[in-house]
Amino acid sequence: MRACFVHAAAVGDALLGALPQCIKSIRLRSIQFLPDLELFPFETMASGVKVTDEVIAVFNDMKVRKAQANEDEKRKRKKAILFCLSKDLKNIVLDEGKEILLGDIGNTVMDPYQDFVKMLPPDDCRYALYDATYETKETKKEDLVFIFWAPDSAPLKSKMIYASSKDAIKRKFEGIKHEWQVNGLEDLKDRRTLAEKLGGSSVVTLEGSPI
Repeated sequence: MRACFVHAAAVGDALLGALPQCIKSIRLRSIQFLPDLELFPFETMASGVKVTDEVIAVFNDMKVRKAQANEDEKRKRKKAILFCLSKDLKNIVLDEGKEILLGDIGNTVMDPYQDFVKMLPPDDCRYALYDATYETKETKKEDLVFIFWAPDSAPLKSKMIYASSKDAIKRKFEGIKHEWQVNGLEDLKDRRTLAEKLGGSSVVTLEGSPI
């Protein structure tokens, strides 16, 4: 065994001797391996992110469609809403004021899909729920879509934190059939992209507009 070590050391010295003088000065003991915390600070930072009760309550309200809901309840039902990380990056919270109610449609909102697109910040990430109303060749449907908005123009730190925290909110949104990651407005402007996510070529209208 000792002979093997001596032979390996000799080979190493021979290889080192063949290197240029500038490289010879490098010693293995000078190489330091950074711990994960230093290499991936944003993922580590976001690993303990929690979803607030308010976010979960909104999801449950949007998921359950009450057959006997009165007009006031219908007007207050959310069509779309954004979620963001809190300032301390510890919680996923409601993005204040960033929502569309069913009661807004036809009053302050003419096209809920286009208004939803306008709600998204151009230079930062968000999570969103969108309650899509669409028609296929056979029937009319409504489905919740979970959207991860991560525009290319967002800061790298923000994209890393939101990406590593996505599973935390997805685990709370049980039963979501459709998920969509969007990296730019070009992917959103044409509603055909969402229509394809919902039902492919069978979708003929989305929010009352033909595809």
